[in-house]
Amino acid sequence: MFSAFRNAFKVPDLRNKILFTIFVIALYRLGSHIPVPGIDFSKVEELKAQASQGGIYSLINLFSGGALTQFAIFALGIMPYITSSIIMQLLTVVIPRLEAYQKEGAAGQKKITQYTRYMTVVLALLQSLGIVVTANSGRLFGEGIRDLFGPNLTSGRTFIVVLTLTAGTAMIMWLGELITQRGIGNGMSMLIFASIISRLPAESTAMWTNAGKFKALVFLGVGIMIIVAVVLVEQAQRRIPVQYAKRVVGRKMYGGTSTYIPLKVNQAGVIPIIFASSLLYLPVLASTIVQNAGFQRFVNRFLENGSHPGYILTYFLLIIFFTYFYTSITFNPVDVADNMKKYGGFIPGIRPGRPTAEYLDHILTRITLPGSFFLGTIAVFPFVLQGIWNVTSFPFAGTSILIIVGVGLETNKQIESQLMMRHYEGFLK
Repeated sequence: MFSAFRNAFKVPDLRNKILFTIFVIALYRLGSHIPVPGIDFSKVEELKAQASQGGIYSLINLFSGGALTQFAIFALGIMPYITSSIIMQLLTVVIPRLEAYQKEGAAGQKKITQYTRYMTVVLALLQSLGIVVTANSGRLFGEGIRDLFGPNLTSGRTFIVVLTLTAGTAMIMWLGELITQRGIGNGMSMLIFASIISRLPAESTAMWTNAGKFKALVFLGVGIMIIVAVVLVEQAQRRIPVQYAKRVVGRKMYGGTSTYIPLKVNQAGVIPIIFASSLLYLPVLASTIVQNAGFQRFVNRFLENGSHPGYILTYFLLIIFFTYFYTSITFNPVDVADNMKKYGGFIPGIRPGRPTAEYLDHILTRITLPGSFFLGTIAVFPFVLQGIWNVTSFPFAGTSILIIVGVGLETNKQIESQLMMRHYEGFLK
């Protein structure tokens, strides 16, 4: 492995990509520590102490790399872009024009990317305005932490803060695209990866302090087992063999080759967990706006505390539902079967056309079931441990591990391919 790292830096092109990616990530982490103008630093320290105790905002703070609890210029993190991308993926199924763009190739994808950028800016404006107003009034983080921007939040100061946070989100989006174009891997994924990695030391220290040595060692062992399980499931796939018939075009003969369709066990990735977390977060956000005593008691009892059995069961079922939902959107068996039939491909023993689509749908439904149960188990298992031992900090949460492992494996594959193209040995011999 060490020789592979050495070989990676021997290739000038690959070395420049790695160094450029590290430089952009450093800029991103720097922006996560620069505060927005007019913030009260004493209130920020109180907010950081509260966030270290867990709660509903721990996920948001995790994706921003701790920038939310510091009210830095990158406080919104990459979440507006993720939300915008998910919305655009859902809209491509509903709006025929977007579906046509998706089938146009690079030109159509460029238009969809442009729409995603516009939607990201709009979502960042709305989200930053909501965070500033509710945080200053005490409805976001609680009455104990209010007046983050002073007792008199004027419209001018609100405009400056909202503009700063929105500009920070736009800059994050630009940095991610720079990594995609000139660095290694998917830029947005790399930024999320950097945000989560940056929080691990603080989360591990808090776990060691609050839980004690024995519980911390048990959690460490559980975290290692979760990482191994995630690697195995992320690499697991069902390969559907495909045979292409020979055909003559002019004086040339095409086809006659064999390939396969890789159907991953975890086809949806980490998206179902994000969907389920966002849906469960909506009642908590509504309770800060709707001043109803009964509704607030219900939210505080069942939804705000992740260790409640009702919350865990609801979270688990939502993840299973969204896994099937998102998989059905990202993989369309009918389109795959039509494309295979168009180019003379067929699955041995299965007739082309509708029987092929039904066969693929049947296989996908069967392998998605264990994948959805795995996602749900990985997501709720930390909550179960925290509820049993009353520990608030757990750095090996399911979402974190899934993203870290997924991005790490994808980055490793890209570096592997670069090394193999230049006849170097990869990381895995």
